[in-house]
Amino acid sequence: MIGVIGIILSLGLLIYLAYRGWSIILLAPILALLASAFAIFEGGDFHGIAIYTEAFMTSLGNYVKAYFPIFMLGAIFGKLMDASGSADSIATFISEKAGKGKELWAIVLACAVITYGGVSLFVAAFAIYPIGAALFRQAGIPKRILPPAIALGAFTFTMTAIPGTPQIQNAIPMQYFGTDGFAAPILGIVAAAIMLFGGMFWLTWRKKIAMANGEGYGEHKEEKLTTMDREKLPPFGIAIAPIILVIASNYIFSKFIFRDMDASYLEQYGTTLSKVIGDWSLIVSLIIGVLVAIICNYKRMGSVVEVLKEGVAGSFLAIMNTASEVGYGNVIKTLAGFTILANVMLNTFENPLIGEAISSSVLAGITGSASGGLSIALETFAPTFLERAGEAGISPEVLHRVASVACGGMDTLPHNGAVITLLAVTGMSHKQCYLNIGMCTVIIPLISCAVIIALGSIGIV
Repeated sequence: MIGVIGIILSLGLLIYLAYRGWSIILLAPILALLASAFAIFEGGDFHGIAIYTEAFMTSLGNYVKAYFPIFMLGAIFGKLMDASGSADSIATFISEKAGKGKELWAIVLACAVITYGGVSLFVAAFAIYPIGAALFRQAGIPKRILPPAIALGAFTFTMTAIPGTPQIQNAIPMQYFGTDGFAAPILGIVAAAIMLFGGMFWLTWRKKIAMANGEGYGEHKEEKLTTMDREKLPPFGIAIAPIILVIASNYIFSKFIFRDMDASYLEQYGTTLSKVIGDWSLIVSLIIGVLVAIICNYKRMGSVVEVLKEGVAGSFLAIMNTASEVGYGNVIKTLAGFTILANVMLNTFENPLIGEAISSSVLAGITGSASGGLSIALETFAPTFLERAGEAGISPEVLHRVASVACGGMDTLPHNGAVITLLAVTGMSHKQCYLNIGMCTVIIPLISCAVIIALGSIGIV
């Protein structure tokens, strides 16, 4: 139990200090060591700095190895969309077509389309931010509403709920329950509707209060976004083309081109095609998007080299914040106290859907990762969930959808890597934005999960 106290203390400090603006890159290894140090009081071994160099840094390094190209290319792509005036052009088009007052809907749905198309939620943050900033600035909407809007569109219903979403949180349960990405479609649609309309209701209400009090977009001196005269902006077709190409290319490469290739040589690298096809497809698609954005807008930008340098520099903080959080989570899950917490969650409730939801969400909160928490929960408890579900007459498809939706609840606590990346990309702080982010990505998704547990328990699939 002392080990459990160490984990809770460490996690509490991480959440509190992250909210207060401390660097996760600094906090994560220190607090991972703090949690590990409690093993001494239980007569266990504390390996000191080895935990940092061999456990924490190994996990951090593996994450950077796997995802740095995506972060870097995503940041470059977002910077090019801004510097070329494409973001302003898209924002102007959306504003004119949607009409005044629909800016929130435009950003949320734009993020949803991109992520449902298979593009990483991190890339969505980089790509949509300059568009959202231009749109919100034109409409006089407080900038602090923008990160929650992006989070609602990218981190919630398209990540976990909508049937067929290609995001990893929807793919993980398939290997444990023998299901596919379209499992429990009715439950998925219900959960998605609650998240979308619940989040939009909240953000619209918060926006109206802020604007009624005279709050506008605000002055953000650190904001380095390009503003062009309207007559110099690229046509909408040219502006949107790189985004469409990224989505289309990602689909074509992942579903056809890479899937049919002979990749037996990957065995010598210790991997398989199924494990890398998603990353390869997105990397190639982003390269295509970057090249097209440069070719179509070369004359509109000042120095392409400077734009590329700014994009690369912007990716460093984003990936290091997220990788540090992954390192922390991987240290925590090796501790004896973590096993105790996991078993308590499993055995507290007999209903397999409730036990699965609690374990997936809580473990996602502890590790700061929806996919990480879900993987640990199902790797440890999936056979038990299946057995209990069979006894209760509950379909494995329901288990799949509940697990997927549940991991997208407590994962976005203040120390979550995606939240920290989003705030870093937009230049905002937890204090300015997290109340609204938390409502849209934690509270409302948990409500949606409770609803589909109730529906799934009575046989609705």
